[in-house]
Amino acid sequence: MTTPSSAATGHAVAGTGSADMCEHCGCRGVPPIAELMDEHMALTGQAHFVRQELGAGKPAAAMALLAELVAHLDRHVQREEAGIFRAMRDSGEFLDEIDGLEGEHRVLAAAVAVLDPESPDFAARVTHLLDDLDAHVEREDLGIFPVSVVTLGAPGWAIVDEAHTESPSFLLDQPATASSPA
Repeated sequence: MTTPSSAATGHAVAGTGSADMCEHCGCRGVPPIAELMDEHMALTGQAHFVRQELGAGKPAAAMALLAELVAHLDRHVQREEAGIFRAMRDSGEFLDEIDGLEGEHRVLAAAVAVLDPESPDFAARVTHLLDDLDAHVEREDLGIFPVSVVTLGAPGWAIVDEAHTESPSFLLDQPATASSPA
């Protein structure tokens, strides 16, 4: 198994055992990219549980899980856009791809904001959104992340590091614990 390259990666590896996924380009050896990819794996895992609730005919439970996923996704998007995307934009590289990915972030957020668990097409709409999220994650993991590894220089990585320091990974959050009776 690959040695975790950061605290967030170590947390994700401990929870999923999937650090060896995607080693074709070596970008997992770059800690900020590994963290973002680990967040992608966690988000995909959360989406799986949303799909399970939808399949069980439990739209309210699916919406509750989707709300948790969206909270994590919002934090992920913030660090991604303030870090890797800004660094790529500042370098003048792959601007159309960055614009497209950022646009997808906005579309997904807007679509989730108007979901109604009481709507007859709720399950279909959520499934479509989760399918779009899967495709988006793949575009980042197999596209912009590997490109960033070979494109960004020291100034770009300084931007990424600053964004990751200012907004730590949601994977580092401590799980809520029940308080013991007094």
